[in-house]
Amino acid sequence: MENDLIISKLELLKKYINRIEEKTPPKADILLRDFDLQDIITLNLERAVQISVDIGSHILSSTDIRTPKTMSETFKAIADHNVISTDLAERMRKSVGFRNIAVHEYEKIDWNVVYTICTRHLKDFRDFAAAILKYLGVE
Repeated sequence: MENDLIISKLELLKKYINRIEEKTPPKADILLRDFDLQDIITLNLERAVQISVDIGSHILSSTDIRTPKTMSETFKAIADHNVISTDLAERMRKSVGFRNIAVHEYEKIDWNVVYTICTRHLKDFRDFAAAILKYLGVE
């Protein structure tokens, strides 16, 4: 497995999460009215989810584990391989659910939920990155 590639993807993940934090307004009602913030935050959340799946897939490619059929199964598979905890896998699987709504049903996005993700669940991505670094032995 090529650690440098995964580490560069983790750097991008950090960039996306930092961008979300920079753009998250102090109150949800601001996000509800600001289309530019909605676009910036949604795009970076989508990217964060996608690159997390890519990292998981890259790790799995160096094992004998079958390739998962869905994005969310990737997190379960790397949890089964003891890369991340089962709890973290479940939290990351939920992020795929948000990503799917953002990509396929954008008009159905609940901006209060997005605000909650931005203010309470970005830690999931940080925990994911920390678990990957630990797995790679690069803490």
